[in-house]
Amino acid sequence: MAKAIHSMIRVLDEQRSVDFYRDAFDLDVADRLDFPDFTLIYLSSAESAFELELTVNKGRTAPYDLGDGYGHFAVSVADAAAEHARFEAAGLAPGKLVNFAPAGEVIARFFFIADPDGYQIEVLQRGGRFR
Repeated sequence: MAKAIHSMIRVLDEQRSVDFYRDAFDLDVADRLDFPDFTLIYLSSAESAFELELTVNKGRTAPYDLGDGYGHFAVSVADAAAEHARFEAAGLAPGKLVNFAPAGEVIARFFFIADPDGYQIEVLQRGGRFR
């Protein structure tokens, strides 16, 4: 059986991205592999073995075109409202906190935030299928 181990995104500024993911999601650098044309930075936390891989292509100065496909990275937290307030206090500009209740019953509580490169991250409150 396959086991998900990481997801990769391309970032323009290594330190800005490392700082953002540390401050927002408590992800720390687990490994850094430097090559002549690019650098791979693996971020992880004690909460999960899953890692976020940041790829920095050396010499690139233009932001990446994220396209028109709607994709996102998701994390779960114990209390979405508390995290939303923490993000606001830290100046991280989270989106609106949403109680998703399409049939009247809340099935998810979440908000989105964009990283420095514009990637969307969904922050979901733990519960139900979102552990």
